[in-house]
Amino acid sequence: MEEVIAFFTPERFLEIGGLLVGLAYLYFEYHANRLVWLMSVIMPMISMVVYFKAGIYADFAINIYYLIIAIYGYIVWSFNLSKRKREPRAISRMPGVFYLPAGITLILLFILLSWSLISFTNSTVPYWDAFTTALSIVGSWMLARKYVEQWIVWFIVDAACTGLYFYKGIYFYAVLYAVYTVIALLGYRKWLRMMASSNSGDSAAAPQV
Repeated sequence: MEEVIAFFTPERFLEIGGLLVGLAYLYFEYHANRLVWLMSVIMPMISMVVYFKAGIYADFAINIYYLIIAIYGYIVWSFNLSKRKREPRAISRMPGVFYLPAGITLILLFILLSWSLISFTNSTVPYWDAFTTALSIVGSWMLARKYVEQWIVWFIVDAACTGLYFYKGIYFYAVLYAVYTVIALLGYRKWLRMMASSNSGDSAAAPQV
């Protein structure tokens, strides 16, 4: 009994809170609902405390970025800025022109974060932490732009984070990201269907020539 009580520290309750908010985030993301960005504001506030106490500093820092990208994502999802229309942005594939810049950004972020973690922190998992953080930054931007390929990125991130959090003893987050890993595959398929349905609807509405 004492071991059970000792296990449920204040940090554990924060993890549980993060788990519940994370599941809500996943639900809204899966259904391409803009409320995902509200969860993207709450989740980082909890996660920053959890990650800092666990010594996962890059993941701590990225949550500051998550707060900023949440505002950007909500605006983009609510208003189709690319067409200057007050209508929700449609799900689409990422244009090929963005792949090279995204890859270069990922590599540069990984190098910078790895160096920073090794040089300025006591992180025991600098490369692992840097990889998941760098890829998450790219994935968050893809999510904000509503690109269907973001699910592939998150599948890789979530699988890596599951192992990382279990290794660092953040067990509730490990469970959360294990669920994320499975849902990422399902979400990719669902978004493809939603995109196809949207495109067929646009084609049906278009005048025949």
